[in-house]
Amino acid sequence: MTTTARQFTLAEYLTYSDGTDKRYELVNGELVEMPSESDLNNAIAIFLLLAFAQLIPGRLLRRGTEIVVSGFRATSRVPDLMVLTEDLAAALAGTARSIIMPDMPPPALVVEVVSPGKENEDRDYRYKRSEYAARGITEYWIVDPQGDRVVVLTLVDGLYEEAIYQGDERLVSQTFSLLELSAKQILQAGEA
Repeated sequence: MTTTARQFTLAEYLTYSDGTDKRYELVNGELVEMPSESDLNNAIAIFLLLAFAQLIPGRLLRRGTEIVVSGFRATSRVPDLMVLTEDLAAALAGTARSIIMPDMPPPALVVEVVSPGKENEDRDYRYKRSEYAARGITEYWIVDPQGDRVVVLTLVDGLYEEAIYQGDERLVSQTFSLLELSAKQILQAGEA
C-alpha cells in the first residue's frame, strides 16, 4: 500500500484526482492507495449484500461509499459493505459524491472483510474499530477469512462489545435479528 508524504485536508481530498482510476482512503491526512480486493473478499461482500437485500430495501445498501471518521487528522474510509439508516439515505440523496460527511447520521452497519497481512489486520481490528465506534456506528462486522471467524461488534455506551462466530455458529445481530447466517456461510461466500 503506497501513501503520500503530503498532508491533505478533507476538502483537498474531496477534490483530489491523480488522473487514474486508483482508489484511496484518507488516513490521518495521508492518501493511502487501496489495492484491488481479492476475489474471495469481493464474493463475501456481494454474498452479504444479497443476504441483506432479502431483509431490507436495496436503497439502504452500499458498496464503495466512503465515510468520514474521527482521526488524528482527516480520515475517510471505504468499507466493503454498509447498511444505511433511512435518515442517512435521505441525507445522501442527491449528493454529488457517495460520501458520508461528519454532519450526517451514521450507518446502521459497516462490514470490513480483512485482507491478508498484519497491516490489514491492524487496520480492521484496531484503527477502524475505534474510528467506527467514535462515529456512532451501531454494528461493525469484521469478516476474517484468514482467522476463519466473523466478529460482530455492537456499540454499547460508546464502546464495542465483541462476539466471535466460527463454523456453523449462527451470527446474532441486534440490529438485524431476522438475518440467519452462519460464520461458515459468510466465510465461504454462500458455498457452505
